[in-house]
Amino acid sequence: MFLISAALPVALTALAVEAVAGYPAGLFVRIGHPVTWIGALIDVLEKRLNDLDLSPRIRRMRGIGALACLIATVIFVSIHTETLLHSMLGSGAFIPLGVLASSLIAQRSLHDHVARVADGLDLGLAEGRLAVSHIVGRDPQSLDEAAVARAAIESLAENFSDGVVAPTFYMALAGLTGGAVYKAINTADSMTGHRTPRHEAYGWAAARLDDWINLPASRLSAGLIVMAAALVPGCRALEAAKAVWRDARHHRSPNAGWPEAAMAGALGLRLAGPRVYGGVAVEDHWMGQGTAVAGTCDIRRALNVYRIACIMQAGLMVLLMLIAI
Repeated sequence: MFLISAALPVALTALAVEAVAGYPAGLFVRIGHPVTWIGALIDVLEKRLNDLDLSPRIRRMRGIGALACLIATVIFVSIHTETLLHSMLGSGAFIPLGVLASSLIAQRSLHDHVARVADGLDLGLAEGRLAVSHIVGRDPQSLDEAAVARAAIESLAENFSDGVVAPTFYMALAGLTGGAVYKAINTADSMTGHRTPRHEAYGWAAARLDDWINLPASRLSAGLIVMAAALVPGCRALEAAKAVWRDARHHRSPNAGWPEAAMAGALGLRLAGPRVYGGVAVEDHWMGQGTAVAGTCDIRRALNVYRIACIMQAGLMVLLMLIAI
């Protein structure tokens, strides 16, 4: 209880700072971002260890070793940072720790990127495709207006889970270190956890571990979306809950289906389904039983749900802090 009660103020401060300020562009230009630092280490390790001439078994073992090295490095740096700030500031250390941890959350940037898709579609399909290309991996030229809108909403729902709820969840458990370790694993999965000849063996450990650590956050994010839908005009919380119960387990991802199904039911849409990545068709189950014809009004309704879900998450942090006192 002591660890959690000490970590909760860090998580709540991180949420507040990120919601207000995000990650300043000028700071990114000058020093980069924690994710880019983590990504640079992942890239160095892969270049040294992922030898395509080796057998898949050896490459898998090397991938496990690289992931262990990455996690150990992040823990070492984070714990030493926490120890230094606590020694200097005592109980007030949660403020600078929260400011540092805010860089591991993407609630403001996610909102802004998805909002740009709606604004782009208002100007035309070409502008909508350009905006959505910054947040999804599928070929934007293959998307019509409805598919662009669905892609933006799917990205909002999925990244609410792994870009907002998950890092906050692990911060609430273990402070800056918990959030940083989560982000390291998640970044390793995004860079190496692909089913390609280059990464399938080497990135196996990162992909499997990322699936496991996102299990609680994906379920929590679905619950937050369901509750938020009850407060947004035109959205349906009961349908969101039904979609989660009926469809989430059929998604090709063990986690993405939960928030996507919740958002689909809340908006009366069908999300996910067949998609094209890099010219390769991907068959997937539809989330929700509504219409597949989405538009800018649906993106903005989804953003309303998202904002309220973020507020609910912060409220949950406050409630847990009061309980822990």
